Amino acid sequence: MSLEAWLPQPTLFLTGLSLLLSLAPTGLGMEVMAPATINALNGSSVKLSCTFNSCYKVENKQFSLNWTYQECRNCSEELFLQFRMKIMNKQLDRFGNRVEFTGNPTKYDVSFTLKNVQLEDEGTYNCYVLNPPDRHRGHASISLKVLTKEPPKHDSTVAVIVGASVGGFLAVVILVLMVVKCVRRKKQQRLNTDDQKTEEEGKTDGEGNPDEGTK
Repeated sequence: MSLEAWLPQPTLFLTGLSLLLSLAPTGLGMEVMAPATINALNGSSVKLSCTFNSCYKVENKQFSLNWTYQECRNCSEELFLQFRMKIMNKQLDRFGNRVEFTGNPTKYDVSFTLKNVQLEDEGTYNCYVLNPPDRHRGHASISLKVLTKEPPKHDSTVAVIVGASVGGFLAVVILVLMVVKCVRRKKQQRLNTDDQKTEEEGKTDGEGNPDEGTK
């Protein structure tokens, strides 16, 4: 049985709110988005979703992605999936060949699917993304919980309707903020480039033009 994530509605709302705040135009880093917690049924396949926002088109020669796994908070991170010109599975003994990249970087999606989930797969999964000319690497983490039985079903029709309405509103606001942010970021980069050119021209004039008093 294939089972996706279960996210309680309050968690979904808070996740959307946190995304909204993180997309404020004053930030300089990339926005990488992933659910804070994903529940998966033991023996099922689960998609660990990770997406990102960037003001720039993805170029395979510059784009980089790292997926790491942490068994505990203080444990070291183990690299198991990487993108350098192409996807490279590190084939950790822990996962074997159960990891399948199911994202598409050109569509700002770097998700992967973990097949035949085991109890020992519980832990924190870190998604690191860098898309130059963005200078700062973005990061998001997912806490995977493995369940031994499916949780009881409940009627969530009203919650779904409310969640969809809130989600639609957040999507519009996020889109607007992203446009504003991209415009500001590109403008700031142009200003930095112009300032650098001015400094270089000033140094050239100072070295190449003698003072009139010394003629």
